[in-house]
Amino acid sequence: MSKQVAIILTGCGALDGADTHETTLVLLRLEQKGIDYRFFAPDIPQHEVINHRTGEVAEGEERNVLDESARLARGGISALASLDAHDFDAVILPGGEGVVKNVSDFSQAGASMQVIAALSEALSGFSQAAKPVGLLGIAPVLAPRLLGDGISVTVGRHHGVSGAISTMGGLHRSGEADDIVVDFEHRVVSTPALIQTARLSEAAAGIFKLVDRISEMIETQAA
Repeated sequence: MSKQVAIILTGCGALDGADTHETTLVLLRLEQKGIDYRFFAPDIPQHEVINHRTGEVAEGEERNVLDESARLARGGISALASLDAHDFDAVILPGGEGVVKNVSDFSQAGASMQVIAALSEALSGFSQAAKPVGLLGIAPVLAPRLLGDGISVTVGRHHGVSGAISTMGGLHRSGEADDIVVDFEHRVVSTPALIQTARLSEAAAGIFKLVDRISEMIETQAA
């Protein structure tokens, strides 16, 4: 039976949702590895809408995270509340500002942030079953809140975010865009991706390593 991976999106667009480049690179590597995947996103209002041409808030615009994520998933997506860890071998959460605006309030609250219940419930199922969790870009900032204290992750050399991870009880490991950090005990794999670089080739190297390591973990788990 083919490996099955759940991908959780937080909108569509690096400045107010899931990073489209990080997500696409994940999909490419999963396909190359012959791994099946399904998309999920929370059915909640988007925190804010950013005009990606100007970088400014689009005043008065309102959007839904699930509807926006469907753009990136090309329509094939389910509500996060329906995600059952028993149906999948692993889960991957791409980065993008949706991570810190839509599924958490890190952009406003910093190390005092809270994470939406739907995401906490979904990830707890994977954690309890010791199934691999992949976190890209800024998404590792969620690890202490979602998965517990003492988990090693990386956001590269982003000092503000890495400091918050440490404050919340996580263990941050510095690295480059093409690096991964693997916490074997908690089965968490992270890579800085586009929080560390603007070069897709560098981000792709780290993302491909992350997918490859998750694939290996799934095989080990099944053995």
